[in-house]
Amino acid sequence: MPQVVRSRIRALHGPPPVAPLPHRFRSLADREAVAVLHRAARGLLEALPELTDRLVEALREQEPAYRAAMETEPAEIWQEVHHSLRHNVASLIQPREFRDAAHRTSRWIGESRAEQGVPLDAVMHAFRMGGAMVWQDLVDDTARRHPEDTRLLVHVAADVWNFVDEHCGVVAEAYRQAERRLSWRRENQQRLMTAALLDGTARIADLPDAAAMLGLPVQGRYAVLAVAGARRAPHGAGRPPVALAEGTPALWHSAGEVELAVLPLGTVPVAAEPEPPGDGDTEAAPASVPPADGELAALADGLTVPPGTRVGISSVVDGLASVGDARRLAETALRTCPASGGTVLLDEHLPAALVVSSPGLGTALADRVLGPLDRLDPADRDVLIETLTAWLDSDGSAQRAGAKLYCHRNTVLNRLRRFEQLTGRCLTRPSDAVEVSLALAARRLLAG
Repeated sequence: MPQVVRSRIRALHGPPPVAPLPHRFRSLADREAVAVLHRAARGLLEALPELTDRLVEALREQEPAYRAAMETEPAEIWQEVHHSLRHNVASLIQPREFRDAAHRTSRWIGESRAEQGVPLDAVMHAFRMGGAMVWQDLVDDTARRHPEDTRLLVHVAADVWNFVDEHCGVVAEAYRQAERRLSWRRENQQRLMTAALLDGTARIADLPDAAAMLGLPVQGRYAVLAVAGARRAPHGAGRPPVALAEGTPALWHSAGEVELAVLPLGTVPVAAEPEPPGDGDTEAAPASVPPADGELAALADGLTVPPGTRVGISSVVDGLASVGDARRLAETALRTCPASGGTVLLDEHLPAALVVSSPGLGTALADRVLGPLDRLDPADRDVLIETLTAWLDSDGSAQRAGAKLYCHRNTVLNRLRRFEQLTGRCLTRPSDAVEVSLALAARRLLAG
């Protein structure tokens, strides 16, 4: 408890003020009241175990948060209450000698209760109950032994309750500081555990604890989303780089220039198909979990991606232990994204993913297949590559490719024949078409 009668005790035991003001004057009644307070407080110290018993029982009856603690550690709670009462009551008598010890006790209680998860309101209630019980015992003891002095306690009542409020403030501040430390420690542990999962370095034995800490199932199905190029939110804003559909859970983690999100699947909102009409006599079939590709497609459709931001979404993996694999797949998908931005589902861009997964081989393939075009004038070379790309994107239709390029289909065919002559590839041969397609992807994704 704070120093209850600090101002009046200073007047009795400390040096007088240099220039005392009229309102600081201490009357004889004040001096007598302090003496009465000290006498009653000494009586409380003599009966401290009984006072402790009554306060502990009152806490058990009136404060549910303490009741649970008393069931698990009754002796520790009794000692804590006794220790606090002893220092605080002694502070009423000798504030200079016991003030620091009383403050240390109050701070320790605030920190301990924060670590145990006891609500701050309950801790404040307990301290005020103790203050009320001490004051009532001071009054009762004086009324019983020296009834003629009871009226003098009025002069120190404000000091006693200021004393209680001071220690309530000490407890609250210690509690909040401990809460901040615990929050930082908890967030740091979550961050380290998330990093270990995404790096693939988490131990199998640690997965149950990680699942409990992060609120994720050990045996769930997961995907990982990788984001690059997003404009950073202001420090401490806590905003993810892209917005997911409402109701989509995500565990975000920053990994340098890339932001990662662990996505537990089975909870991604997917539009429900209309139920077939029934005759009213049959029960509706339980909703089935959508297939993985449907979940990922729904996830991609629900993204709000800022301009210039690149997003890669991994394939589905099974189990929390495989989140590290999903992270590598997501980063592979990210490398296949156009530099201008966009969203890439890895499962829909596997050929391109093969190219970026082995950049050395991809570059060699591009040089082998497209190298002859580099001897042309750059403008001429770019026209041939643009035409070839449009033709492949149009599923081999010269008509549709011409519409994209604003030229006649015969122009498209002439350019394709020239490409075949220069490279020695035949676009109607499946193996050559595959090589050309992969070479174009390598040239686009690995350039520079």
